[in-house]
Amino acid sequence: MNPTFITEDFLLQSEEAKQLYHKHAKNASIVDYHNHLSPKDIAENRQFSDLTEIWLEGDHYKWRAMRINGIDERYCTGNATPEEKFVKWAETVPKTMRNPLYHWTHLELQRYFGVTELLNGRSARKIYEDCSNMLQREDFRVQGLLAKMKAEVVCTTDDPCDDLHYHEEMQSSKTLKMLPTFRPDKAYTFAGSTSYAAYVQKLAEASSVNISSLQGLFTALENRVNYFHDHGCRAADHGLETLPFSNITEKEAGKLFVQALEGHPLTTAEAVGLRFIILSHLSTLYHSKGWVQQFHLGALRNNNDRMLRELGPDTGFDSIGDFPQAQTMARYFNHLDSSNQLAKTILYNLNPADNELFATMTGNFNDGTTAGKMQWGSGWWYLDQKDGMEKQMNTLSNMGLLSVFVGMVTDSRSFLSFPRHEYFRRILCNLIGEDVKNGELPNDMALLGQMVEDVCYNNAKTYFGF
Repeated sequence: MNPTFITEDFLLQSEEAKQLYHKHAKNASIVDYHNHLSPKDIAENRQFSDLTEIWLEGDHYKWRAMRINGIDERYCTGNATPEEKFVKWAETVPKTMRNPLYHWTHLELQRYFGVTELLNGRSARKIYEDCSNMLQREDFRVQGLLAKMKAEVVCTTDDPCDDLHYHEEMQSSKTLKMLPTFRPDKAYTFAGSTSYAAYVQKLAEASSVNISSLQGLFTALENRVNYFHDHGCRAADHGLETLPFSNITEKEAGKLFVQALEGHPLTTAEAVGLRFIILSHLSTLYHSKGWVQQFHLGALRNNNDRMLRELGPDTGFDSIGDFPQAQTMARYFNHLDSSNQLAKTILYNLNPADNELFATMTGNFNDGTTAGKMQWGSGWWYLDQKDGMEKQMNTLSNMGLLSVFVGMVTDSRSFLSFPRHEYFRRILCNLIGEDVKNGELPNDMALLGQMVEDVCYNNAKTYFGF
């Protein structure tokens, strides 16, 4: 046992920080407005058979660490037994010290299962057995796990073709609001093959719209936006290397759409132009619905061709990209703002070199209609760790208003990832507490406590209109 590691004052280095966290942040409910949780698992209140299934299944963060530690792929995504996979992960955990996985691992074990012992090869089998047994209890099904973390709203990530019947099933829930998020990436991801045409056909069937032209695509997408809105959707999300901009006309884009639909390759400039026309049309739809549009920018994906062939995407072989962001982003937002059709927007960057760029870009298009209309989002992916969160909040404070920030999201596929909100809240309170201790902020706990409560909960709930 090691009760001195994750204590009640973990990461809180001043009395002011402790007061802010324990009185104002700790008990706030969670609005998790962006994640990749399975709607099916939530609606059906899935029960996991063992700790490996709930904790390692689909977690490319852990797989990546295990590979770095020299663990064979069979223990990550292969055919090893669940217990064997867990033991190999446990043997890796001590090697993750100073990686956020070390903190997250022990927070999750403690918050969900009450385990305070450090995880390693020696403690692995007992922890695996004890936690797997707890998972058989009724209160350790998915909805019980979310309730433990005070999750009030979870916004899943859904393709326009999804029928949202699991969201319909959850509408009667009095304890958890599960809402869809519109993720239309496949509608503007072109390839010189039959894959784009196959997706467009799937969209045509979902929307009952014949899509043989760009106007047909617009009609189908509008149909699905309306459908999602009727099911409680209030946000769209997009994963892109950069935001596109082009001077292409809609007539020219229409010809390129037919070309892509027929499986003919587009040049890079043509793909950017067609993507710009489609995405900007979507953005105007979001504005008309009062939605929030989110853009996750800068990932360099699927870098390892061999592993992509063997394992598929989202298995731990993506990294930070160094794409130019500023000019096309400014022109994209300016295009929408010029006709007053720029929706509330959250920007996330993956490259930390872009922090100041993203923080200042949002200020260009805040127009006083909504507090924090243009948001620079929380540290994402490789940046959602202590150093990344501190840098994001310090930069936001320097160049914007931390007080109107909509706070943290899990951006996770794991039902055990919700202590990341606690992690964020502790870091936020510690930053503010240090400022008070240094005489850089007034020692007014009511004033500071209100800001903490707003960033942790109130701002997101108001901003999205849930």
